[in-house]
Amino acid sequence: MARILVVGNETLGGTNLIEAIRKRSEQGDADFVVTVPRTRPQHGSIIYDDFVYQAAQVRIDLARKFLRDQMGLEVVGEVGDPDPYTATMDAIGWYQPDEIIISTKPATTSGWLRRDLVDRITEASGLPVEHVVTDVDREGLGVDVTLVVAAKTASSDQLLEHLKERAANVDRPPLFIVLIPQEGGEGHHSNRARGQLNQFLDRARAAGLLAAGMIGDPDPYIATKNALQLFRVDDVVISTLGPERSGWLRADLVERVRKATNAPVEHVMASAERSEAGVS
Repeated sequence: MARILVVGNETLGGTNLIEAIRKRSEQGDADFVVTVPRTRPQHGSIIYDDFVYQAAQVRIDLARKFLRDQMGLEVVGEVGDPDPYTATMDAIGWYQPDEIIISTKPATTSGWLRRDLVDRITEASGLPVEHVVTDVDREGLGVDVTLVVAAKTASSDQLLEHLKERAANVDRPPLFIVLIPQEGGEGHHSNRARGQLNQFLDRARAAGLLAAGMIGDPDPYIATKNALQLFRVDDVVISTLGPERSGWLRADLVERVRKATNAPVEHVMASAERSEAGVS
């Protein structure tokens, strides 16, 4: 069985890459390994290492679930070094692939191509390298991606029903990325956010939704801007408590995010009873 290493980042959900993987899987027995180099966000005075790692892990998790559900492929993956050359060579040393697929943006916008990544990997590895180009700015992705921003209402019935309706009314396979801003520094607040994230993922997956998630900056606006930098999304759903209880609404989060992105932003008001009972 051949082992195929797939290296990508923002273009992982691209139609051209999905088709390249499909074609290779149809040529004969093969297993696939996905490597995603870490990308540092631009916003916020403190960069949380966990967020940087989790953002790359979200891409891997969604790619694995999508390829399993859509093509029946079992895929493993790992988060790589921030330098794509080092990340690829590390993965080659660890997984010993027979072939490599590298997915990039077009030459006019790809930092990887400006650094001659494909040629360098081909020369250094001696392996067959297929280069797949996806113009995500022009073509979009082969999947429909929703960024979900929530905390206390992450496992509410109102949010889950809204996402199920969204999944039922899109033309492309729907993927959901949930972002949980932590309430403060490390320790208790981070653990609480982790509990909220796990509850959301458990309920989403039980409902048949393809979902992955991460914990972000304590400031929900900065956390959302970082996620919008790292992921190409089709829409944003922000879930809050009602006006009388929501600090996010008092800080005008929904309108500030609307001004920061061209993607549609929907606001879901929900109850926190389920989340608070599960986390406490």
